[in-house]
Amino acid sequence: MKITFRDCLQLSVLSRGAVVAGEKNLDNRVKNISVLDASCPEEAVLYNGKPEELILTAFSGMKKNTEMQVETIKELAKTGVAGIVILQRENAADYHNYQEVIRVSEDAGLPLVILAAGLNAGYSEIIAQVMEKVLYSSNFKNSLINNTIFHLLNFERHSSFRQALREAAVSNEFQVVLLSEEFNPIFNVETRHKIAIDAAIRRGREFALNFSHVYSLIEIEGVLTYWGKIENNGEKYYLLIVDNEDNYSAGEITKLAEIIELAMGMWKFTPERDAKAEFVKALIRGNRSLAYSLREEVGIKPQDLISVFYARGLDTIKSEDIIASYEERKLLKVIRLNEDGELYGVVFKGEEIDKGEEIGEKAVCIKMFDEMKEDKSARIFHVTGVDAIEGAGDGFHIINETWSSVEYIFPYKRVFTKYELALVSNCMNIKMQGGYLKKNYSDLLGPFRKEGDNKAKQLLDTLETFVLDAGMNSGKTAEFMGIHTNTVQYRLKKINDVLGAEITGNRVIPGLTIALALQRIEAATN
Repeated sequence: MKITFRDCLQLSVLSRGAVVAGEKNLDNRVKNISVLDASCPEEAVLYNGKPEELILTAFSGMKKNTEMQVETIKELAKTGVAGIVILQRENAADYHNYQEVIRVSEDAGLPLVILAAGLNAGYSEIIAQVMEKVLYSSNFKNSLINNTIFHLLNFERHSSFRQALREAAVSNEFQVVLLSEEFNPIFNVETRHKIAIDAAIRRGREFALNFSHVYSLIEIEGVLTYWGKIENNGEKYYLLIVDNEDNYSAGEITKLAEIIELAMGMWKFTPERDAKAEFVKALIRGNRSLAYSLREEVGIKPQDLISVFYARGLDTIKSEDIIASYEERKLLKVIRLNEDGELYGVVFKGEEIDKGEEIGEKAVCIKMFDEMKEDKSARIFHVTGVDAIEGAGDGFHIINETWSSVEYIFPYKRVFTKYELALVSNCMNIKMQGGYLKKNYSDLLGPFRKEGDNKAKQLLDTLETFVLDAGMNSGKTAEFMGIHTNTVQYRLKKINDVLGAEITGNRVIPGLTIALALQRIEAATN
């Protein structure tokens, strides 16, 4: 529903304001409102410079600095704000203090209103009235509700809920998409193609944490979309409603959503299962036969499967942006399952992966994981380079088996590949099996036990860090341990003497890595 600056001036809190500039553009649209208290133009643009935003200010951050105020007006006008309302704090009811601001606003065509002191209009009252106007308008039309009810509850005319909803959507110019909790579309009623549903869903994922039963407005490519949560037979879903022609207010959309939810129950409509989520769950649980049976319904080619992963501690919005960027470029397709803030995913190669990228499909996938690990609390466990559905099931099996123990061996890592996971799996099996096999590895570190306790511990700690953490790099070992590189070199020479074998950055002693990893797991779990 389009609300203009002129409409806002009819509100009681703004009706006594004086329009002093930009009168020809009073029909600028208003979508939001903010308070400007910046101390410089850069701050003002950063926090208030949004298209179609109504700005309230007393210039408290740049009081008596006319030059700064003028520059701020110039910069804000460039961003496409709807207009500015100045709440005058002086006792006088004239505007001589703002003559330069008025002149610049007029030149820029920016509507400027001054509310004289003593009108008892504060920020909170203005914001409340403007947002009520923007969200709910004053011309709530029962036609949308009546027409929708006519179709949705006409059991004689329509044979199914979907058919009834399509008729209602076409006649009232809106679109509807029902999505699972994992943001996979269950069904959709598309009546226009101004906006790609896939693009809308990607944007919706970013804001999912803020969705509630009060419908959230997200503008995508100039089209208004409304998002909220509904329930059906105890299952939770997301409902996306697209207002094709910006005909309705948020209040009308909320009523529309309530009617759609009510009609689902009256039609006894049960949404189809979320096949994509079921596919991921089947792989996680090792149910390969179910995963095979779902592949056609999900619409995937097993040979395109690249990787499976499990992640926790992610910044949800940032990680979703990263995944979406790879999907938008058609490099990767990611089916994900979010459970209590933990993310499971199955990655397929996209249509463009062999065209625009110089690196291979596995490298593209690993690059995505590296971008996702920026948050220090993030931990990503992935098996990349899997063999179709069978390999994907095996990948999740090793992830499930090892993720809780892998940090014992690699405490400094945030992304764990199949190579680290395989090492942990071997160590766990050796530990459980015990006996002669375990003794073989334990004996490899036996020479250190003959040294003095403190000296042996120093050497063993250095060897562990060098092999498991620093990638056989002396400089990184020194950095991790907080000692000088020369000290590391001296200790490595001593370690060579103790073991009777040469350890360098170019030579790995077979079995030593497992022996050191096994020791770390034992130390952490005993």
